[in-house]
Amino acid sequence: MIRRRSLLAGFSALALSPLAAGLATAAGLPDLKGRTIVVVTENAYPPLQFVDPKSGKQIGWEYDAMEEIGKRLNAKITYQNTSWDAMIQAVSDGQYDIGMTGITIKEDRKEKVDFSDPYMRSQQFMLVRGDEKRFSDAKGFAALKDALIGAQPGTTPFYTAVYEVLDGNEQNPRIKLFETFGATVQALKAGDVDMVLTDGTAGQGYVDTSKGGLKLVGGPLGSEDFGFIFKKGSDLVGPVNAAIAALKADGTFDRLNRKWFLDYKMGE
Repeated sequence: MIRRRSLLAGFSALALSPLAAGLATAAGLPDLKGRTIVVVTENAYPPLQFVDPKSGKQIGWEYDAMEEIGKRLNAKITYQNTSWDAMIQAVSDGQYDIGMTGITIKEDRKEKVDFSDPYMRSQQFMLVRGDEKRFSDAKGFAALKDALIGAQPGTTPFYTAVYEVLDGNEQNPRIKLFETFGATVQALKAGDVDMVLTDGTAGQGYVDTSKGGLKLVGGPLGSEDFGFIFKKGSDLVGPVNAAIAALKADGTFDRLNRKWFLDYKMGE
């Protein structure tokens, strides 16, 4: 998406056991020899990455995937947090080794950062209040002239709102801009905007914890591939791509999909 977020700052590390180190070389993957990799995220995009409301821990699909990547490559992963609007530039500048926050692979972003191979494909949906009855799809929303969209500038939802929902005018006053994705959802709940575009998996995470306060409507508005980002020319791209391929091939990503998109229930 996507691209979103101001949140909790923190660090966590994954210790690599000798057995895990052996798995990396046994699987024929590159061995990074215990190298420390700093991964930055935003923690505003459940179930990919977020702060567990019960434990306060940073969890999600991307955390589990990155943990597996670290194990397979014999690398030590540490995490930091930053907002979406700072993330791409910070990774481009080399402040962090990898960025992960459901980042859509886009040609214009490739001018600043390198992307991994895609690890997930997603689709955009309309997130609205649970009692919304005025519209049920993008066409109905566009026809409702006083309805407002909440979005972060420069994100996939922003451009989808401009070019697939509204009139192609990036200055359209019906789009209200916010610094973080969480702020757009709060504005939606408060009635300050009427719709937020989000990846379906993230949107379902918000719906599941809203106790009927939010719902997804309409069909998918395009699809997007997510990738991890790196500083241009990073020597980590090849090893991470090799690990992604291995995790796809051995069913690990399928297991994570089941865990986070089917079995996990926010707040339970």
